[in-house]
Formats: sequence, structure tokens, C-alpha cells
Amino acid sequence: MDLFEYQARDLFAKHDVPVLAGEVIDTPEAAREITERLGGKSVVKAQVKVGGRGKAGGVKLAASADEAVARATDILGMDIKGHTVHKVMIAETAPEIVEEYYVSFLLDRANRTFLSIASVEGGMEIEEVAATRPDAVAKTPIDPIDGVDEAKAREIVAAAKFPAEVADKVANVLVRLWDTFIKSDALLVEVNPLAKVASGEVIALDGKVSLDDNAEFRHDWDELHDKAAANPLEAAAKEKGLNYVKLDGEVGIIGNGAGLVMSTLDVVAYAGEKHGDVKPANFLDIGGGASAQVMANGLEIILGDPDVKSVFVNVFGGITACDEVANGIVQALKLLEDRGEKVEKPLVVRLDGNNAELGRKILTDANHPLVQRVDTMDGAADKAAELAHAAK
Repeated sequence: MDLFEYQARDLFAKHDVPVLAGEVIDTPEAAREITERLGGKSVVKAQVKVGGRGKAGGVKLAASADEAVARATDILGMDIKGHTVHKVMIAETAPEIVEEYYVSFLLDRANRTFLSIASVEGGMEIEEVAATRPDAVAKTPIDPIDGVDEAKAREIVAAAKFPAEVADKVANVLVRLWDTFIKSDALLVEVNPLAKVASGEVIALDGKVSLDDNAEFRHDWDELHDKAAANPLEAAAKEKGLNYVKLDGEVGIIGNGAGLVMSTLDVVAYAGEKHGDVKPANFLDIGGGASAQVMANGLEIILGDPDVKSVFVNVFGGITACDEVANGIVQALKLLEDRGEKVEKPLVVRLDGNNAELGRKILTDANHPLVQRVDTMDGAADKAAELAHAAK
């Protein structure tokens, strides 16, 4: 989960990373009181999860409370790289900036460890700095057990060639930033720029944080979710405990196991090339237990997607036998009908593995008018793509 800048700023402040004061608002007039409280001037910053806000006009200085209201009016509702601005942060103006640096910690998946990236050339995208001046970017592996103490922080500072007059302060920020990274179960914490101001202090003027969704059970992150931008189908699926991702296609997919579902997406995309270029509409893994309720929840989510024209249920029986899955499908359709849910889209079902023959017989005997049984994965994908194309 990616955080907005104001959320990252609040998280940094919680862990004593030096930041400037700031509050988030969603109405222009609210900028007046905050700006007056900040001394009569402020920075109005668009809150969108994309870079390049300044170049797009999403970051403006305000020399008075009236000007802050005007700038907030200008920025709220803006489109920045396809992201609509619903909130702005009214932030304290920074003292005179002398130098800008870059520091971050991230998960290094390739090497199965953590990584520090630091540069004395901050204020711009680190990818650009790395591409044009690779010697200006210091990458330091971080041992997950040892973490970042003062000694490790000084090693990072030395590798990135920070000026001696700020070395202690940057090292201190790095220790606190690592504390933020670990205690928040983050995948990335980034400060760009980390600014040296005229007083000699260093301050985090911007922040980017990505949290590990898999660790949410350990935290209270409900307020961090961007509910306004969340896909309603994905939000509904999450409430039902389903692993669902909305895609731009017409064939709804249900499978048991992430690997099988991924393979199903590929097979449907390939089959769809012959049928009007239809594509998968979603990723939905119902996991190992295909009870009637779980299947009903999955079908309810998929059938509620207006883009879906057909559904492909692809199950390989293992711990959960195919007869249980078949009974789940039959009962799920009845549950939906009893709930008053209209089930009008065709279902193509492929069962293989444990008790496959019994599962197929259950579906045949049920003789539901919307269910078609196809015994091969390729054949079922082709039929689902064909039906989706016919319904377009």
C-alpha cells in the first residue's frame, strides 16, 4: 500500500524523523486557518500517489492566507498524470534551502535483503541520477538481523560522500528512518529531498512510503487506505476475504491457487485472440476451500462486474476434492438466486484432479442452464472466450 505524502510525513514525525508542520484538507477555505497558524505563509501541495507534482503545477507557494485559499482552489480537482487531486497538504514553508539530498531504505528482492540508497544529489528522480551519474548514488546492503545502527548509518553517509558538516545529522536521520521502515513493515521509505537549510539542520521535505499489505494484521491501517480511489469490486472482495484483482477484460476468472489462476489468465488471453481479442476480467483465487459460501462470494463479485460477459471456473482438486467444488458451484448459484441476485452470465467449468469424475457428474446432474462443463483447460478457456465475445 502506497501512502500519500501527508501520511508519510505523519509516520516520519511519529518516529522522530525531522519534518515540517503540515495538515491535509479537502476544501479550499480550510487553507486559511492553517496558513494563519503557520505564520501567514505556506506551501500548498497536491496529494496524489504519483511523481512530478511540481512540474504539473501541483505544488504552489502561498504568501498569505488568501493566496493559500486561491492556490488550494486551483489545485483541488486537478488531473496529474491521470490522478485527480482530492486533497492538498498545507505545509510550513521551509527555511532557505542550501543543499538537497536523497536517502531511502527498500526491500532488495533480487538479493533477499534490504538496501540503502543515498545520494548528495537529491531533489530529482533517483533513477535519472543513477542513469546519468551512477557514481553519485551509493547503494549499501543492509543485513536484516543487524539493521542500521549509528555505525551502519555512518557507513552509508561515507559511501554517499555527504559533507562533513551534515554527516552526524544525516546519520541520525538514517537511524530514525530505519526505525520507521522496520516498525511500519514497509517495503520502501524514501526522503527526497532531505534538505540542508541555512541553520545547518537537515529536514525531510517530502516522503514516499510503501507498506507491506501482508503485514496489515499487525497494524491499524484502516485510515491509511485511499477509499475514494479504491475499486469498489476490490473493496467488496477484500471484505469477503477474497484474493481479487480487477483487470480490463470480459472473462471472469475463478480458480483455486494463485499459480493456477495466473496460468488461467494466460490461457484465456491466448484463446481470446481468436474471439474478438477478449481478455481476462479479473484475478480471483478462492484458495483451498471451495465451500458454497466462498464460491457464492466469488461469483457475486465477478457477476457484479458489468464488464464480465462470461465466467471461467478452473479448479484442480487436491486437498479440496472436485465433488466439493461442484457442490459448491451448484449451491452457490442457488444462494445467489435466493438472495435475489440475477445470474444471467454463462459459466464454463473445468474440473480436474481429486474426484474429478464425481464432480463432473454432479454438474451434469444439476443441469443448470447457465453452466457448461468442459474437461480441458484449453477447451474451457476457448469456450469462455467465445461466449464472452458473443455477448459483447
